Amino acid sequence: MPWTKVLVEKSAPDFDEHAGRQARKLSYGEAIREALDQALERDPRVYVMGQGVDDPSGIFGSTLDLHRKYGSKRVFDTPLSENALTGMAVGSALAGLRPVYVHNRPDFLLLAMDQIANHAAKWSYMFGGRSHVPLVIRAVTGRGWGSAAQHSQALQGLFLHIPGLKIVMPATAYDAKGLLLSSIADGNPVLFLEHRWLYKHKSHVPETLYRVPFGKALVRRRGKDATVVAVSQMVIEALTAADELAPQGISAEVIDPRTLCPLDTTAILKSLRKTGRLVVCDTGWKTGGVTAELAALAAEKGFAYLKRPVKRIACADVPTPAGYTLEKAFYPGSADIVKAVQEVMA
Repeated sequence: MPWTKVLVEKSAPDFDEHAGRQARKLSYGEAIREALDQALERDPRVYVMGQGVDDPSGIFGSTLDLHRKYGSKRVFDTPLSENALTGMAVGSALAGLRPVYVHNRPDFLLLAMDQIANHAAKWSYMFGGRSHVPLVIRAVTGRGWGSAAQHSQALQGLFLHIPGLKIVMPATAYDAKGLLLSSIADGNPVLFLEHRWLYKHKSHVPETLYRVPFGKALVRRRGKDATVVAVSQMVIEALTAADELAPQGISAEVIDPRTLCPLDTTAILKSLRKTGRLVVCDTGWKTGGVTAELAALAAEKGFAYLKRPVKRIACADVPTPAGYTLEKAFYPGSADIVKAVQEVMA
């Protein structure tokens, strides 16, 4: 859908974490493609499957032409049969392969919940660690072009509830490559969630094969007055908000967890101890979601540091609307973060 690409590139704020530096830069999608390319080249056990991975757009460019380089036995299109195909991926992982199953929307993962939640996530535990499922499931979260209730859900909160799954949500191209390579090398199932609005952002991405470790948050911007923990595309919104707050004399520290499971609780609590104020931001729903978990962390282990109650920024607890005006109201952004930080500072 070309019009979706146009809208995304008109709407998404630009972001380059290495602006002005003389370094090779790739977009988010290019970085994912390079990670897959290097993994396929390095390890013959790796293969990539999913609806549209070999089409002319190659899942927004992230799998572009890999089928030409590695052949249709290692990079191939799949039909709409998510539960059966996830079962096939689980079986092949148990047999020694390392599948990467790509979904262009996380909504379709719900059709494969039996295989993901009842089998892949629990396998290592049930067999005492003697057997593993080294499976990576990629899914691209969308928003902003009327994808509505069945094609734009951000379901990380739902999957975070399932023991045995690692949840990865990179916000930059550098992290997208390094975390995907870590996910493929990991011995257990990893859910790798990408936000479509991040695909245009560029950052320094080394050509060498490197890995970003799980469970290591990054301070994207240092500050002293309030801690803003932001997930995925909300990192960009939080950095924009921090820029707007600075002239008001408010110094916001922005933390990017990078992985939700495992979660770097130490980094979050260290920042909270410094600032005493916490705003948590996610692209998913509020009730029972990621922001609820982060707020619970502050209440359970950082209560003594809190100077004000925690503020949560997340989507309203309604299905995603399709109309432009309602959609604009539904998704939170930098203005909501600015307001929340101002409130915890009051």
